[in-house]
Amino acid sequence: MSRIRILCVDDHRMVVEALAVRIGREPDMEVVALATRGEHAAGLYQQYLPDVTLMDLQMPTMSGLEAIRAIRRHDENARIVGLTMHHGDEDIYRALEAGAVTYLLKEALSDELVTVIRQVHAGGRPISPDVAALLEVRKGEQPLTPREVQVVRLVAEGMRNAEIAVMLGISEETVKVHVKNILGKLNVKDRAAIIPVALRRGIIHI
Repeated sequence: MSRIRILCVDDHRMVVEALAVRIGREPDMEVVALATRGEHAAGLYQQYLPDVTLMDLQMPTMSGLEAIRAIRRHDENARIVGLTMHHGDEDIYRALEAGAVTYLLKEALSDELVTVIRQVHAGGRPISPDVAALLEVRKGEQPLTPREVQVVRLVAEGMRNAEIAVMLGISEETVKVHVKNILGKLNVKDRAAIIPVALRRGIIHI
């Protein structure tokens, strides 16, 4: 019986080793490579050509999203499972948009991991009910533009409009327009309310 060959990528060594131990218990699976940095993932993918890649999305230097895109440039059919601790709809959307075939919360790994690996290897795109519900809610939301996301990040850092204008090289009036649009899209009434909503939805992380 041929085994499902798996690449595990996570910036915490203990996590990738724990994944390797868990997967190693399955007779139809084997871990062919481990990586703790996103920038190593694409090279290891090309070297080992795994059937399934488990990719942590939050990593320093090169994020999991960037690593997914790098792998997909090499192989548009790569089967990648995004792993994260974040529940936000924007996190999920970004992972799927980058090329992940599904999205798995780390808290669910012990229960769902091997089942999801088998489904993904078979060509499936399994989405848990919780993740599907978040994506359905997002369909009714207006997405923020990349510039608006930049403004949200700077608001979260405590910057005022004048400081944001200098940081982004735009006028203060333009910043005010961005903030007004952000308030409307997030359905909040003031700047203070922007941050908790943006964090909950995964638009920004602190």
